[in-house]
Amino acid sequence: MDLLKNFIYAGVGLASTTSEKLKETIDDLVEKGKISDTEGRKICDDFFKSTDEKKEEFEAKLKKVQEDLSAKFDFMKKDKNGIDALNKRIEELEAKVEAAEKRAAKATQATKKTTTAKKSTGKSSGSKTTKK
Repeated sequence: MDLLKNFIYAGVGLASTTSEKLKETIDDLVEKGKISDTEGRKICDDFFKSTDEKKEEFEAKLKKVQEDLSAKFDFMKKDKNGIDALNKRIEELEAKVEAAEKRAAKATQATKKTTTAKKSTGKSSGSKTTKK
């Protein structure tokens, strides 16, 4: 996009420089008497008319290119909502996973405490049989 802008600005600069040079050249020719003032104005008017026509043609072509590109890349606009929804869903799932990991860690700690408490009191859940 920046390249296109630079190209357009370069074109505008070139047209501006060209029009200034044309005016200077016409004024010089009028001063030297090689062309009349009327002829000089006609040359300038024709040049600017032609330039305006070319500018309008260029703008129309540029607009068409922009519309074509917009149509081709319209899926990006449509998919943006889908992408946003997917990102939200990912965040929700990450939060659920984090909560489940915390519950699992607490359950593991509780199991370790219960096992440690049973061992220290000498209680066991199984029964021993003795032989005689």
